Amino acid sequence: MRQEKIHYSTKSENHVCIVQITDTHLFADPSGELLGVNTGDSLHAVVEFIKQQGHDTDVLLATGDISQDYTPQSYQRFIAEASQLNTPCHFLPGNHDEWQMMQTQLAVAPMAPQKHIVFEHWQVILLNSTIPKKPSGFIDESEFDFIEQAIALYPDKHVLISMHHNPIKINCKWLDQHWMKNGDEFLRRVSNYRQVKGLLWGHIHQELEKSFVGKYNNIKMLATPSTCIQFTPESNHFALDGLQPGYRLLDLNSDGSICSKVYRVQGDCFSPENEVSGY
Repeated sequence: MRQEKIHYSTKSENHVCIVQITDTHLFADPSGELLGVNTGDSLHAVVEFIKQQGHDTDVLLATGDISQDYTPQSYQRFIAEASQLNTPCHFLPGNHDEWQMMQTQLAVAPMAPQKHIVFEHWQVILLNSTIPKKPSGFIDESEFDFIEQAIALYPDKHVLISMHHNPIKINCKWLDQHWMKNGDEFLRRVSNYRQVKGLLWGHIHQELEKSFVGKYNNIKMLATPSTCIQFTPESNHFALDGLQPGYRLLDLNSDGSICSKVYRVQGDCFSPENEVSGY
């Protein structure tokens, strides 16, 4: 069931500050590893790094694949880490999440269930792009209706849309099989709204920043590294990158522009197994 919208004031007069974390892939077992990386330890390192930066964060966004093993305990472990940031945390599902369990387990503070977040100059719309038991994504007609209704409510606000799956192919043959299957339609339809200024997702375990030429303006498209393992860009076959876990900081400015930067934890503590063919 879609939760009601929520309104926030911001810590800055000029912009909304958002921290995005994605693809945490947590296990019930604290010793759980994904391809040689302890995902609980890597998330903890990212959270500690965020705290060190001292961002004036208004909202934390968790854009899917919070769990790797579909357990209530994995979501409880996420809550424990997110709580360290003292910021409302809104979330959406990824293909490794069980949506009903996710909503039930993430029903306590600082987790926030609303998928429509409203600020003075911006609104953030969170979509469910998952297909049950499939790695690829799809935007259902009900989600298009949600976008239309939100924009109709606040036609003078800029819009950031977030989901788990990538609506564009990324020249990575194995991973492009698992993109948003109606991504071309999605881009065509959202670009018909002059208010849409940005699209934000996870899923691809790598940093990406591109621009889509819309009907009214260029729409910034942003993907963010995982808090655990990273995929090698532009690889035809499954391959892991040695880059460290990270997160994305976004400043949504009152004029509709978006400034964004990816931060990665320092050192080389989270190097994955290289001799693997998938996960």
